[in-house]
Amino acid sequence: MKRQAPRLVIAAPGSGSGKTLAVCGILTSLLAAGKKPAAFKCGPDYIDPMFHETVIGTASKNLDTFFAGEELVRQLFLEEAKQADLSVIEGVMGYYDGLAGTSLSASTYDVARTLEAPVILVVDAAKTSVSVMALLKGFREFRRDSLIRGVIFNQLSPSRYEGMKQLTEEELDIPVCGYLPKMEDMDLESRHLGLVMPGEIKKWKEKLQKLEKQCRISLDLPLLEKIASTAPDMEEGELDIPVKEISQKLLQKDSQKPPVVAVAKDAAFSFYYKDNLRLLEKLGAQLLEFSPLNDREIPREADALLLGGGYPELYGAHLEANLPMRQSVKQALSSGMPCMAECGGFLYLQEEMEDPEGRHCKMAGFLPGKSFYKGRLSRFGYVSLTAQKDGAFAKEKEIIRGHEFHYMDTDANGDAFQACKPITGRNWECGVTGEAFYAGFPHLYLYSMPDFAGRFVRKAEEYGKNRRKQQL
Repeated sequence: MKRQAPRLVIAAPGSGSGKTLAVCGILTSLLAAGKKPAAFKCGPDYIDPMFHETVIGTASKNLDTFFAGEELVRQLFLEEAKQADLSVIEGVMGYYDGLAGTSLSASTYDVARTLEAPVILVVDAAKTSVSVMALLKGFREFRRDSLIRGVIFNQLSPSRYEGMKQLTEEELDIPVCGYLPKMEDMDLESRHLGLVMPGEIKKWKEKLQKLEKQCRISLDLPLLEKIASTAPDMEEGELDIPVKEISQKLLQKDSQKPPVVAVAKDAAFSFYYKDNLRLLEKLGAQLLEFSPLNDREIPREADALLLGGGYPELYGAHLEANLPMRQSVKQALSSGMPCMAECGGFLYLQEEMEDPEGRHCKMAGFLPGKSFYKGRLSRFGYVSLTAQKDGAFAKEKEIIRGHEFHYMDTDANGDAFQACKPITGRNWECGVTGEAFYAGFPHLYLYSMPDFAGRFVRKAEEYGKNRRKQQL
């Protein structure tokens, strides 16, 4: 069955060109025009989708051809896109930048090609003029199917716009879809894992209103919509979830109570792939958020814990001070409660964490190990993780894909998996597993191995049954 799905990829020659600001501006403009947009992010980034969500009020999803492959990316995209008037997809890094810095695979271009999506290139024009023509020509012609259908100039003064527009359209026949001027108070601050999160930006809602007002003046929304409408219809297929090891009763949602997965969600723990959470729900789990920073204990109805990444190192003293929560987590996991803990969540389970100021803070203490702040990236990029032995959620030699990006390290990284980087083949040991838990630095993409998620949900179901029996 063919589906209409008007769509645009917002790309750039490199990082820092203004993609996120342009995407937020387009999303606010669409909402102001009474449209229903959907938002997506190419690659494994967590923070940019948070900005999208503050604009549209619903989840922004990652689209990643390394994680999911082309067909699954198309179907995961369509899950949201078929319900939207227009889908806006923010690129990652430079348009053609892919695996290992030497490949087109998993680049924004790779996602655009997979989705057959028209591309709008955001170009910083603050300190250049005619030279932009050479840049645009090069990007458009580097690949015959570049899909570049328009340009937005960023950091461009209004007085220069008409001249740049005329020059671009006469020289290159590339439609110019508007511009954004330099807006001093709209700069998005960065720190060691990327942009600061939207909740940390003062008066973010007021800034969005200012951005929407500016976009009404300087972006050609009708032209953007027209270009988006040229995207071909997409073939909708059934989104298959080939999970072998999970209770059929759970999938059928019989009279039994669904297992409750408590998800850590606060300023310290906020990095989750939306498709991971939705896959757990599709497999029958009920998700319930809690705060390791502010709550006194994990939810009493919890049958499993999901501890994601984030910035726990910035809240070490606060996490340490919440002794009842640390004791609650340790007691639950010691009793056999299933758990997945990634990156910051992994460090929270260890004995001690060093914050960026060098203070040593006590953590939950379920796992041995002490973490420390390195002040630079420890390990970075995509990985394929091969299980070295049977664990709670992965059997020996099974492979799941993930991503690492952290300034912290630990003296107890684990050896349950062999991590291998694509193309270069660089590898190392990582991850800790037990009867009912996985913990490690890599952020996992569960759709790359649905059985991992299925076994987690099944363990939660079993734990919940036993817990309720003991309460009778």
